[in-house]
Amino acid sequence: MDLANLNAFIAIAETGSFSGAGERLHLTQPAISKRIAGLEQQLKVRLFDRLGREVGLTEAGRALLPRAYQILNVLDDTRRALTNLTGEVSGRLTLATSHHIGLHRLPPLLREFTRRYPQVALDIQFLDSEVAYEEILHGRAELAVITLAPEPHTLVKATAVWDDPLDFVVAPEHSLISNGAVSLADIARHPAVFPGGNTFTHHIVQRLFEAQGLTPNIAMSTNYLETIKMMVSIGLAWSVLPRTMLDEQVARIPLPGIQLSRQLGYILHTERTLSNAARAFMALLDAQIDLPGTQG
Repeated sequence: MDLANLNAFIAIAETGSFSGAGERLHLTQPAISKRIAGLEQQLKVRLFDRLGREVGLTEAGRALLPRAYQILNVLDDTRRALTNLTGEVSGRLTLATSHHIGLHRLPPLLREFTRRYPQVALDIQFLDSEVAYEEILHGRAELAVITLAPEPHTLVKATAVWDDPLDFVVAPEHSLISNGAVSLADIARHPAVFPGGNTFTHHIVQRLFEAQGLTPNIAMSTNYLETIKMMVSIGLAWSVLPRTMLDEQVARIPLPGIQLSRQLGYILHTERTLSNAARAFMALLDAQIDLPGTQG
């Protein structure tokens, strides 16, 4: 089975179009169509239904997709295992990370890594933590540095590196600051801007309110913490932000007896052979775990 044809098949399945697959693979649409025609001819089945501009997997296509992932992952795994025998730290390292961690935690580690291992080509993908999680599960990224899921998938190994305390915040002039002692019920009555409903951070905060029988008044949501901070700073709503982001633009709301926190760290697929480059980057991350000042 031609690997180029399989890659084209996966790209169409993921992007939902022949043109999108062509952009991803840097090929013309006719070239993509030719690869799929070759694959369909070889397998003697139709893999896609083409209804106007809409492209969908047939039953055969849906059956092939997980096997296509498996074939390519086994091949990549074999290549890494053979390359590792040289002991060299080189090649490509596909690293997925969230925007927040990429901006606030990783720069010094990336600087040190590229200094030590100049032969490694870093492919850094900035994704929501939840999307990065899927990239690891499907084998499209070797390592992800993200907000860790409360309950990891059985095929994912998660290692916590940083404890990340979360604080309730508002604009400095907000009434929640000037009213003296504030409870979670008081906060729930005011408009909030939350991390997106699909995010691990959203679930952490939501569970706190549910445990007290409260429903937060979520007026807006976005996955970008820097955007949330801006909305809070201009007085639109309250929110929850990592303590590392707090400055004079926002004010912390003290809530006695309540302390939220999330774990930041890295994940990998338990059934994947790691490259020497991935192991070297993990060693830099592991060195951060017990360092003073890295747990908040």
